[in-house]
Amino acid sequence: MKVLVINAGSSSVKYHLYNMPEAEVLARGVVERIGEKNSELSHFFGDKTYTEQTHVKDVAEAMELVLDTLVREDVGVVKSLSEIGGVGHRVVHGGEEFTGSVVVDEAVIASIEKFADLAPLHNPPNLAGIGAVQHRLPDLPQVACFDTAFHSTIPEVAYMYALPYELYEKYHIRRYGFHGISHRYVARRAAAIMDKDKYGINVITCHLGNGCSITAVKQGRSVDTSMGFTPLEGVPMGTRSGDLDPAILFYLGDKGYGVNELNTLFNKKSGLLGISGASNDVRNLVKLAKEGNDRAKLAIDVFCYRIKKYIGAYAAVLGQVDAIVFTGGIGENSVFLRSQICEDLKQIGVELDQAANEATVANEDQISTSDSGIKVFVIPTNEQAAIANDTYKLTKSGRRENRNRTTVMS
Repeated sequence: MKVLVINAGSSSVKYHLYNMPEAEVLARGVVERIGEKNSELSHFFGDKTYTEQTHVKDVAEAMELVLDTLVREDVGVVKSLSEIGGVGHRVVHGGEEFTGSVVVDEAVIASIEKFADLAPLHNPPNLAGIGAVQHRLPDLPQVACFDTAFHSTIPEVAYMYALPYELYEKYHIRRYGFHGISHRYVARRAAAIMDKDKYGINVITCHLGNGCSITAVKQGRSVDTSMGFTPLEGVPMGTRSGDLDPAILFYLGDKGYGVNELNTLFNKKSGLLGISGASNDVRNLVKLAKEGNDRAKLAIDVFCYRIKKYIGAYAAVLGQVDAIVFTGGIGENSVFLRSQICEDLKQIGVELDQAANEATVANEDQISTSDSGIKVFVIPTNEQAAIANDTYKLTKSGRRENRNRTTVMS
């Protein structure tokens, strides 16, 4: 069965076509700079690459371009779109309603629309991707895979904020967490590597990229995570501030900063970029720090220190920790930062193998010593494969009438 996986954003649409259940990638690609005159399609199939410059005005047009490319005689990988048995979509926010991936129906669409005010930059383009497939292939089953779903098992004590309770009742203000598809995938891989049942492992998963989040996984289920009501909470990120004293907002408001200005300041001008004044890219900052740039070094030090604090806090939450996992662009590639984060974690049982750490870049491996009390792994995330797997499980019967709230959390 062939499964198409879509990750639709406001300015790009990424796609993967899988042959399931083998999870063989038949084609992948991205439509970038949606809404601009110089939009571009990059399509990869086999060992070949096809690029096309065109004007794509919105997500719907991008989806049409993707679907047409998949069946083109010269660059396509299927003869007909009828060969595709299901389409899986990454959807950022499922609120409290969705605890797993679900087959899309009108009620699901209405719910995703309802949660759009919690993820205004993400849910609308996610919906646009679903709508485009519905328009072109109305009988094709679609599955929504929510970034928040893995964190639906977080207990009340961890997701409630110490605000008046009526704010939770009226506006659903609580910790939701994000990057859930990634955290679930690497937690399951860690269990498999350690020959444990997926519900028999305690692991701290560190998804470190331009956006970062840390998750405490107890017996295979998320019990706490660093991102909160929005992706702004948690550790400092490329341009996001992470945790801070909320009174800073009031103070800056008194100094004349407006709501939109504060939103931009904390989401787009803070984090590693804000501290360093130079870059949000860790690779650049490491280079600058080695050249003697004190603010670049400070940005790295703050970043690693705060991640270390979360690891320590989550070790206390879990009681026993079997493994720590690094994933995401930084987690998978930055030997230097992994080493600095793991420094001084001997007290909780971490013994880093420096040679293994230096040898592990963008590949899966253990980077702790064989006798380390807590194993440390680098596991490249594969959210697309996780979405494909969920879509396959929910649609493999091929029954077009399978339009219900059956969910799956693999």
